[in-house]
Amino acid sequence: GATAMHLLFLHETGSSNPTGLNSNMDKVQFHTYFSYKDLFGFSILLLTLCTLSSFFPNVLGDPDNFIPANPLSTPPHIKPEWYFLFAYAILRSIPNKLGGVLALLFSILVLLIMPIIHTSKQRAMIFRPTTKLLFWTL
Repeated sequence: GATAMHLLFLHETGSSNPTGLNSNMDKVQFHTYFSYKDLFGFSILLLTLCTLSSFFPNVLGDPDNFIPANPLSTPPHIKPEWYFLFAYAILRSIPNKLGGVLALLFSILVLLIMPIIHTSKQRAMIFRPTTKLLFWTL
């Protein structure tokens, strides 16, 4: 739901352009073009996955899943995911369990609060030369 709303508003109103240039010429009507394009892509994807799962059911499976499990140890193919590494680092760096969980929650809360505390009415960088320089050099 949130993704659909984001795409709808992005194609209707446009994004905040960091260069400050007018981007009305770049807009395409959302419904006719993107709706049919996405519907066609979804149907091709669905047809491909149905064909693959009907004729070759074990192709997308992990061969490690067919190894009999040892209940006394964790299997070696189970490894932490890369996108949780910050969470593992925070939890392991604080010896107290409650402190580690609180630090993890506050680290996520910082990411959620950052867009809210940005109260500037001016979104473009056209009148900020220092910010524009940092944007193009980084």
